[in-house]
Amino acid sequence: MKITAIKLSVFELPATTTLFDLEQAPYGHRTRWQARGHRRAEAPIHVLHVLTDEGLEGICTVGDARYQTMRGEELEALRIMAIGQDPLDREQLDNKLRWATRSLFSRPGWHGAFDNCLWDIAGQAASLPVCALIGRARPRCRAYYNFPSGSLDAAIEGADKALAAGFVALKDHWSGTPDTNIAWSRAIRDHVGPDVDLLHDAAGSPYTLREALRVGRSLEELNYGWFEEAISDRDLQGLQTLCAELDIPVMALETLMHDYELCVAWVRANATDLVRANARHGTTATLKLAAMAAAHRTTIELNGPGGLFGLVHAHLVCALQNTTYYEYFPGGSRDEIGREIGLLNPPLPVDGHIAPPTGSGWGAEWDRAYFAKKRVAEW
Repeated sequence: MKITAIKLSVFELPATTTLFDLEQAPYGHRTRWQARGHRRAEAPIHVLHVLTDEGLEGICTVGDARYQTMRGEELEALRIMAIGQDPLDREQLDNKLRWATRSLFSRPGWHGAFDNCLWDIAGQAASLPVCALIGRARPRCRAYYNFPSGSLDAAIEGADKALAAGFVALKDHWSGTPDTNIAWSRAIRDHVGPDVDLLHDAAGSPYTLREALRVGRSLEELNYGWFEEAISDRDLQGLQTLCAELDIPVMALETLMHDYELCVAWVRANATDLVRANARHGTTATLKLAAMAAAHRTTIELNGPGGLFGLVHAHLVCALQNTTYYEYFPGGSRDEIGREIGLLNPPLPVDGHIAPPTGSGWGAEWDRAYFAKKRVAEW
């Protein structure tokens, strides 16, 4: 089997990324940058197609809710380096394109959508869903629910909705001071009781190392499951200190996870307890990170939907033994929005669990006529 063509479909959809300005605002006894004037951006979404001489076509979105476009130079590079190659030679092609990254001046992981298309082709060729092709670890996986975090009342209301829908794990995105975040974390624990897994994502809170240690110790008392983005991913020594001094697992690497080599280095340096990853940068690289995490006796935790409006990560969380949850964002902006371009089966949690479709490859089902109607360009 040979790759005969690589094409790109372009769509215009509302982006999950907002446009904003930044202003200095009070934050405890100091100031912080605070976003002002949010508005939703209109952004292109790219969908990659890899065609073969045996009639199989691999399809995947470029990125997921982030990094949704591919540069024209990258598309041409893929065509030059991959057309005529065997799509089942994923390791060789991944190595080749990773090596090309420096000369292309592209971000690491730029070829992730292409790699995901190859997995789609491999599943179709074997008449297996990708999760079975890798080796199914479970038929479905628990999902955690990201509840609104702008106020305590909204958080409690969101938590109640999640629990009523069968979720047993909830994640906040508090952006207040350490004292406020600790108080709200305690209030949520008191509200949901001891049996719900609570996770703290501090990406919106600019903790110092000392503040992060204090928050982390409070989270330990409240039996939280993990402490995500406590400080900057680039603060290697600070993260080493957090991992050494806190019992709660520290989650890092979300802003570095596109770079496989950096993630490996951070794990080896004991600068994160849990490995954050996203298969929008390629399933092949994600599986290598999962194996590395397993060798360090830890888990790999997937961020967001991972491509194809959740189908990619729905498969991977059911294929990887050392993972815990699927990350679910309510509201449909990361999954059901796929219907806007003709995807008929975006995955949605049922009773707090996610399961991939049973069709071969990623199992995406398309209304091809609607897909073509909504497409604004084809490269």
